[in-house]
Amino acid sequence: MLRAIVGGYELNPMGIHGLPHWGRVMENGRRLAQAAGADPLVVDLFALFHDARRRNEGRDPGHGARGAELARELRDALPPLTEGQLDLLCEACTHHTDGRVHADPTIGVCWDADRLDLWRVGVRPSGDLLSTAAAREPAVLARTRERSSEYVVPGFVMEEWMRVVGE
Repeated sequence: MLRAIVGGYELNPMGIHGLPHWGRVMENGRRLAQAAGADPLVVDLFALFHDARRRNEGRDPGHGARGAELARELRDALPPLTEGQLDLLCEACTHHTDGRVHADPTIGVCWDADRLDLWRVGVRPSGDLLSTAAAREPAVLARTRERSSEYVVPGFVMEEWMRVVGE
């Protein structure tokens, strides 16, 4: 699945919206999911698909919808998902840049996990645009600021993902 996603990725896989970002979004999401009662599988898949079909590193309208379309195309390669889980994943991907919050804990965690990595481009996530209380906690903001602004590459990205992508 990862090979298929990255195989169609038009940008530098190590770029600002590439694998290191996806990994930090996944780490953020996993930490937030437990506190918010979100679906961890959907949150993990969101990290992989939300920016997977970007065409540039700047403003790219429709990239989330293209990522959602890719998720539907690759459904047979994904871990088993219910139709409801797939719908949540696609909604989260499609609307993650719309500048709003969401009451559904899974969609909210997906969006928060991505927004908590805005530090990497010099943007402080707005508390008004974080859907979950866990994402607004000072300790969470401090941890994500440090990891994102220093462009930390999660260990699993280098150890596992780069190996898979390089095969």
